[in-house]
Amino acid sequence: MTYSAEQLAQACKLGTSTLFEASGIPTSVADIAIRPVWAGASVAGPAYPLECSPGDNLAIHIAMEKVPRGSILVISTGGFVAGYWGEVLTVAAEAAGVAGLIIDGGVRDIAALTARRFPVFSRGISMRGTIKASSPSVGRPISFTGTPVATGDLVVADDDGVLVIPAAHVAQTLAQGQARADKEAKMMDALREGRSTLELMGLTSWRQEQ
Repeated sequence: MTYSAEQLAQACKLGTSTLFEASGIPTSVADIAIRPVWAGASVAGPAYPLECSPGDNLAIHIAMEKVPRGSILVISTGGFVAGYWGEVLTVAAEAAGVAGLIIDGGVRDIAALTARRFPVFSRGISMRGTIKASSPSVGRPISFTGTPVATGDLVVADDDGVLVIPAAHVAQTLAQGQARADKEAKMMDALREGRSTLELMGLTSWRQEQ
């Protein structure tokens, strides 16, 4: 699945919170413990899922030869935090056209990742390295912290968290997300004019009960 530059820009601008509300899919949110390595990181693109054995990053090296350009690597590690990823793999990812990394594990070389402005979202940071002995899954559907992820699903990640929108729901979610954003913009204009959230959201009955 490919997405236009306009769709990806729109997804980043709308952000994960607006798109989650618009999607109506409770399972689309990854574990809230998956956080950006550097503040302000954001990325949107098609998912390329893979699974690593605990403390083993061989699957990542294999994926680097298969991942379509513009994809976001979504890596399940079973929550095991080690340094699966660092500066060397970041340089390899940039050369391969990878847009970003989402990992249920750890990364290292944080200063280098920050300086390169490569979008990385991880469970933790660890200086401990990994072995290269097994590759459970590369490019096949996975469960990422309970969120289903298949190749081509739209991944959007920012300071609010990580969202995975199934490919079949992307167009509708973007449209509904834009409508929601437009509605909220009008609401904020009204608030600046002195109206209240109780009034604008139809909650004035609470005012009478207080």
